[in-house]
Amino acid sequence: MEILIEENYKDLSEKAAKIVKESIEKNPGLVLGLITGSTPLGLYEKLIDYYKEREIDFSQVTAFGLDEYLGLPLDHPQGYRQFLKENLIDKINLKEENFFIPSCKPKDLEKECKDYEKKINKKGGIDLQLLGVGRNGHIGFNEPGTSLFSRTHVSKLTQSTIKNNAHFFEKESKVPKKAITLGLQTIFESRRIVLLASGKKKAKICKRMIEGPVTSKVPASILQKHKKVTVILDKEAASLLEG
Repeated sequence: MEILIEENYKDLSEKAAKIVKESIEKNPGLVLGLITGSTPLGLYEKLIDYYKEREIDFSQVTAFGLDEYLGLPLDHPQGYRQFLKENLIDKINLKEENFFIPSCKPKDLEKECKDYEKKINKKGGIDLQLLGVGRNGHIGFNEPGTSLFSRTHVSKLTQSTIKNNAHFFEKESKVPKKAITLGLQTIFESRRIVLLASGKKKAKICKRMIEGPVTSKVPASILQKHKKVTVILDKEAASLLEG
């Protein structure tokens, strides 16, 4: 693991955006794995700035969403398709046909998961996967206990994840209980991974992810075994790391 510690969230976001920018410059047809939530918002804002300043071109990029809630309407503001469109896709020149994310209301759950894997494989796999980490160690919606060899699957969200995501909804009871997520093995097969974490609330799990044993109890710990992972933390998230 390459560990980068930035002064604050702004610096963290800019560092991550620079990595994405340089990756697209080297490979204009980059296959990019996108994440949702509060953590990547600064990164996406910087990427949009780069695009407006004509410093980055997304016209040949393919993007895959990491996960999607099950059961929400297609246009629900907290659905991850809508989140990514509003916060990035609709503000850059990435082609609509090059943006993929699991369906929130598939007719056949098992087929949807297998088809999503096939779409990624057809594009040659993910070149750069962005990640955040949940306070219980999940990446994507791979909750503690998920097999380290899992492929894209339906995940039942833990109560702690539901509680942590409740602030995006009217109330906790409105948070979906299941989601489709890339599996840990699917994520691990990405050629490069960049994980972002900020704030004191992430300090404990960052320590376990980086310095603890590789275990399904902390799904993000699998990244210790990856050949090309960059973890970007602000000082608060890194505050419990040794050294």
